Amino acid sequence: MKLPVILDLETKEKFSNVNYDRKKLGVSLVGVYDYNTGISEAFVEKDFSKLFKILENCSYLVGYNIKSFDIPVLQTVYPGDFSRFMVFDLLDDIKDKVGKRLALNYVAQATLGKRKSGNGLQAIEYFRNGEMDKLKKYCLDDVTLTKELFDYGVKNGEIFLMDNMNKSSVKVDWKKILEPAQRNESHLTLPF
Repeated sequence: MKLPVILDLETKEKFSNVNYDRKKLGVSLVGVYDYNTGISEAFVEKDFSKLFKILENCSYLVGYNIKSFDIPVLQTVYPGDFSRFMVFDLLDDIKDKVGKRLALNYVAQATLGKRKSGNGLQAIEYFRNGEMDKLKKYCLDDVTLTKELFDYGVKNGEIFLMDNMNKSSVKVDWKKILEPAQRNESHLTLPF
């Protein structure tokens, strides 16, 4: 049986420095939480082959804004084909329900009473300054926040948004994503 992996990545460059071309952002670090093992890990470029094995053996890739950001950026260094992966993007699901894109910070604050520990621009500075421990902590904090939001939605069938100083409930059906994959279908694209 396979279970999902929560994914978040950090880049080496800002969008404005690469003419808004995702292919030129570079990947400084990738953080994951693997429901199969219960372990959170961060991977730098030299360790990506270990990361790819984890990704190749999950049921879903789960994250916040991963379809339009993390996966296209990660595809630049991944020798396989992400189009064969099952992907569940919390941001896309929330947008489909409420009609607009909402920041992870906003949804996590309303649902969990928690905020991100930093921002992506700080992460780029950590990378440039060689502060890899700070970069790893920031990325894994985002992975944990995304996991906690996802787990809350799985357990309660709802998340919350702030609406004129009041919390409003948004019903979600995320439980099915966390159910173990029973099928033998595979998205394997690398020879592991």
